[in-house]
Amino acid sequence: VPGVVYMLGVHQSWVIIGLAIGTYLNWKLVAPRLRVYTEMTKAMTLATFFGRRFRDPSGLLQFFSALITLGFFTIYAASGLVGAGKLFESLFGIGYQTAVIAGCVVLLLYTVLGGYMAVCWTDFIQGTLMFFALFVVPFVAFSHINFAIDGQQTLNVSKSIYEAFSSIGETCAQQGISFSLVPPVADGAPAIMAVLAIISMAVWGLGYFGQPHILVRFMSIKSVKSLPHTTRIAMIWVTISMVAAVLIGLVAIPIYSGKVTSAQEAEKVFIYLIRDFCNPWIGGLFLSAILAAIMSTIDSQLLSAGSTLTADFYKLIRKQSTIKEEMHVSRIFVLIICIVACLLALNPSKTIFALVTFAWGGFGAAFGPVVLMSLYSRRASWQSALCGMICGTVVMLLWYFFKWNSFMYEILPGFLAGLLAIAIGNVIWPQRNQEILQEFDSVKRII
Repeated sequence: VPGVVYMLGVHQSWVIIGLAIGTYLNWKLVAPRLRVYTEMTKAMTLATFFGRRFRDPSGLLQFFSALITLGFFTIYAASGLVGAGKLFESLFGIGYQTAVIAGCVVLLLYTVLGGYMAVCWTDFIQGTLMFFALFVVPFVAFSHINFAIDGQQTLNVSKSIYEAFSSIGETCAQQGISFSLVPPVADGAPAIMAVLAIISMAVWGLGYFGQPHILVRFMSIKSVKSLPHTTRIAMIWVTISMVAAVLIGLVAIPIYSGKVTSAQEAEKVFIYLIRDFCNPWIGGLFLSAILAAIMSTIDSQLLSAGSTLTADFYKLIRKQSTIKEEMHVSRIFVLIICIVACLLALNPSKTIFALVTFAWGGFGAAFGPVVLMSLYSRRASWQSALCGMICGTVVMLLWYFFKWNSFMYEILPGFLAGLLAIAIGNVIWPQRNQEILQEFDSVKRII
């Protein structure tokens, strides 16, 4: 987020607005029902929940869920390894590829050895580090903004926040960067293009409904009674951290104007601000917070992917497998995903934001409509759910590979196609299994 704000301007804030709204709706609409439903169906992964919720006799729901999980999680994990590579390269001057491999080894070791509880506790500690780094760095950078005075750059000039923003605005005007929430449009283009650009950024929030590594946390909450408290924590975290990320990108504009000119370098501006303006001891903690952000995402993804592939792919092939055998298989899947992600991340031209955008959109389009309809549609059947999953994924991929995403982020057409396919499927194959209908009604009564 700091990188794209630095390169493109304030209007990228619509992404964080969409994410904040998506976070709230995910906690309010999905978390309570998913927590109750997964306990009732004894499901530990999202794919298993789909199979048991709809009593899928074919196993296709679980199979396609596992395939989609494998594909998009591998790309998502690659984005984190790109971040680790850029961090180590910037700090220690080691080669980018060496840095990626080192980050991969560390992540793999503690994820495989520690399991779910290790991931939960390390995420808590990492999240705390991230929170303070994001909160403090913008204020430190504000007091060190470089102001252009008579053509000369003067360092370490303390200015008020108002004057700092004035300087940011002036630099944006000089560099042709947007300093408005209204996205810039090409000369002669209709005003509706700005509206479509806002929608394209705000629909990032739809992705939350389909992220397996986020939804599995809802499944593991001790009690539904905890949800009001946890929702407040989530919203405070998201609001402060997202706003701070935008501020970091903004204050970097006058400081590194003309020095950081590529998208790949722009994603390092948070690192540069910490390196250049923080006390080395404090800076060391804040730089470790960036690594924490990377690790806390990838470890959740690796664990979720390993569990899904074991429970919803391997167990379909070998139904008599033991728990110990499944644990070893899960570790092998995690290793495979990590190796493939590492190979993808070795290309330094890849940007973190581009990889995350693709994977986030894929999960949102593939699983988001199925999650919502499984929780709120009484008529939904396994046939309609399968149609929604496949249609959402296919439309999303077509939109991306035909480059229509320059017009609209691919998550929206994929998400809408998935919802429409399920709605049509509900008419053609309405749910008639009385056991499933009674289970759905009992979940509604509990909530």
